[in-house]
Amino acid sequence: MTNNLKTYTVLTLLVVGLVFLGIGCTGNENSEGPSGGAPAAESQSIFLKGSDTVLPLAQAEAEEFMIENSDKSVTVTGGGSGVGLTALIDGEVDIATASREIKTEEIEAAKANGINPVETTIAYDGISVVVNPENPVTELTFDQLRGIYNGSISNWEDVGGEDRQIVVISRDSSSGTYEYFKEEVLQGDEYRPDALTQPATGGIVGEVSQNPNAIGYIGVAYLDGSVKALSLDAGDGSEAPSSENILSGAYPLSRALYFYTDGEPSGLTKEFVDYVLSETGQSLVTEVGYFPIEQ
Repeated sequence: MTNNLKTYTVLTLLVVGLVFLGIGCTGNENSEGPSGGAPAAESQSIFLKGSDTVLPLAQAEAEEFMIENSDKSVTVTGGGSGVGLTALIDGEVDIATASREIKTEEIEAAKANGINPVETTIAYDGISVVVNPENPVTELTFDQLRGIYNGSISNWEDVGGEDRQIVVISRDSSSGTYEYFKEEVLQGDEYRPDALTQPATGGIVGEVSQNPNAIGYIGVAYLDGSVKALSLDAGDGSEAPSSENILSGAYPLSRALYFYTDGEPSGLTKEFVDYVLSETGQSLVTEVGYFPIEQ
């Protein structure tokens, strides 16, 4: 009898152990997605990549969104509008951020990869042309600005400044700001070959703040006391990059900022886009230094 009881006890323990082992395996297979967290069909994390202009806004929106939704994750990186759109075309991101509209060739490349880019305007921005605070120049016409950037003007004395050689700073070609500035200001001309390029807006601010002969262009959200914003005259009078002038269109370098998704947003991507477009999200647009879309 004693031996029989021992046998039954061992068998019972084996059965119970197998049951719990089976339950554990089932839970891992059915409840976790590729990242080991939420189900694959209901991802609790998304990835944004692209415009350095949009970067501070997207980061602020992501931080506040995750405070309100602690179980969800939104990762944001920069690199330039072109970099973000390429990542979307390659299926590597949930949202591409851009400070320019997607190009026809990018749409074609996306469709060839089975990607359907859908555009959402999230805010408006102005581009500030900046110089060192020691520079006495306070305004430029579009013709003067074009001359500085295409190389036909190389001395500050030619635009009302001191007899100093102009050091021209530009974003690199992956930047949506680079593309926008080239289209609106250079109007078909190429950037001067000796222009110093920076991979990020912060690099332009740093260069201009340290060099009294430098000039660059940045999104208004990056303006601080280390650089001076110039007023611009596109033919209708000189206008400063103030919020009133940008929203009214009086300031000549104003533009929209975008999210691009593969098809209409869904799941967590839609939740985040809706948050950015909400009253709370648009109030963050103002706090960061950009301009909200009309509600």
